[in-house]
Amino acid sequence: MPSPTEFLTPEESAEVDKALLTSKDKFAARVAIYSLRSLKKISHASGNAIADLNPDQIEDWIYQDESLQGAIDDEFKRFFTQLVISSNKPLTLAALDAETKIEHLTVPQVVSWFEKGAKARLN
Repeated sequence: MPSPTEFLTPEESAEVDKALLTSKDKFAARVAIYSLRSLKKISHASGNAIADLNPDQIEDWIYQDESLQGAIDDEFKRFFTQLVISSNKPLTLAALDAETKIEHLTVPQVVSWFEKGAKARLN
């Protein structure tokens, strides 16, 4: 697990860093990976599949996430909530690409999906 002041583990960060992605795509991949971990926790706590989570459940969990406590204000938490909710789309597409459910996605699969998208935009 990452420390309370970090969103990704060193291993997750290394996985993103070694990918052939632009800075923008690396940021999106990092947000998706954090979101995936968060969505898995929310899913587990609620007993619902990730696909069945609603925005209110996600927002409630983010407001209670230890890594977002302290000096981070509510405005940032609202912004970050929207990032996590928005990550559902790429995570759903990555899961389809990997032929699995979102709950079973791995960090390498998420990064691979972002790499495929980056390569497709180049062609």
